[in-house]
Amino acid sequence: MELILSQIASWVWKPLFVILIGTGLYLTVRLRGVQFSKLLFSLKQAFTRHEEGGEGDISHFQALMTALAATIGIGNIAGVATAVALGGLGALFWLWVTSLIGMATKYAEAILAITYRIVDDRNEMAGGPMYYIQRGLGWKWLAIAFAFFGCLTTFFTGNIVQSNSIASAIQATFGGNVWVTGLVLAICTGLVLIGGIKSIGGVTSFLVPIMALFYILGSLVVIALRIDQVPHALVEIFTSAFTGQAAVGGFAGSTLMIAVQMGVSRGIFSNESGLGTAPIAAAAAKTDYPGRQALVSMTGAFLSTVVCTFTGLAIAVTHVLGEIGPDGRVLNGVPMTIAAFDAVIPGGGYIVVLGAILFGYSTIVGWAYYGEKCSEFLFGTKSILWYRLIFSIVVFFGVAIPLEIVWLLADIANGLMALPNLIGILALSAVVVRQTQKFFKAIEE
Repeated sequence: MELILSQIASWVWKPLFVILIGTGLYLTVRLRGVQFSKLLFSLKQAFTRHEEGGEGDISHFQALMTALAATIGIGNIAGVATAVALGGLGALFWLWVTSLIGMATKYAEAILAITYRIVDDRNEMAGGPMYYIQRGLGWKWLAIAFAFFGCLTTFFTGNIVQSNSIASAIQATFGGNVWVTGLVLAICTGLVLIGGIKSIGGVTSFLVPIMALFYILGSLVVIALRIDQVPHALVEIFTSAFTGQAAVGGFAGSTLMIAVQMGVSRGIFSNESGLGTAPIAAAAAKTDYPGRQALVSMTGAFLSTVVCTFTGLAIAVTHVLGEIGPDGRVLNGVPMTIAAFDAVIPGGGYIVVLGAILFGYSTIVGWAYYGEKCSEFLFGTKSILWYRLIFSIVVFFGVAIPLEIVWLLADIANGLMALPNLIGILALSAVVVRQTQKFFKAIEE
């Protein structure tokens, strides 16, 4: 089963990598490098208070934090370490490139989400790829395909992977029963979901900045205490990005192609640009112009990449690549990041574990909102309560499900969800350009 699923995932993602990067490059050209020219302005829009006209359920900042809650997860700790363990330090360079290109895609997704959103029968905003595909293009079958795979993916990527990783981290570090962790997570998730998007937005706008700042400060301490190693680490990152990396310790070495593949794949999974999830949260924002919220959403890819960068640098300056762990295996994933922190800070691994817990839980909450909106599109608002109940129950049982199969199912579902979204973005790119011109003309007057 694992071999079959692995082959299917490869079939799905090999062409999708090309489409994702191609879409980002195409939008970068059509939007005249908006992710570079307007980055500072977009960060100002995200983190300063200003009058927010127009309809919506939550603020720009809450919409960004909800999207970041789902985006910044276990992957920013474990995913980066896995990329480095397989592709060498050069994978970090390609992660940066992918993220910068993906920012244009994330911008386009948000513009379309606001432009084609609707007010549902609960008087809440509903939007995302399923709505802009159906309302903008009239392709209901493709919209249904996105919503179906989106709903399915939430149970793998946004639920089981996260709850299982949290329970494993707690058990390995503090001991205890994974079922107790699962029960606590399920109850906390259910209580937040009962309040809907306003409750989710409130929790994430409080939790996300704290957890990100906590983890980044820990990473900065590691880097600062090994500051003399930073120049060498940067040279190695840029050099191995184009030449591959030689074997060191238990690390078998990496070719250029593996470095590119790992950097691109982890870049896409870390910032979710093109997957179609973040625009579902963006659609709930109070905003006067689609372009304003699009700029705010675009910063999500940038901020997620910042967290990935600190993880990568902490690994690079502590030289844990290729080290053998207590189990006799080459360090990979969360254990590699823990080893990097422990190498410099006594008990530093606890920072990583706590970060993994907070990142994982916020991802569960953020993805739950994505799933309920996909469920609403497919089955109506009456399905939301059932979705929330089932999602919370899966959180509980997810702590004991083997991750190998789940990760592969998540990869396949992610890819099948992204494809309809990318088709929709490309087909509606003229709308993105018009809305962008309209917004910038308005703010310049």
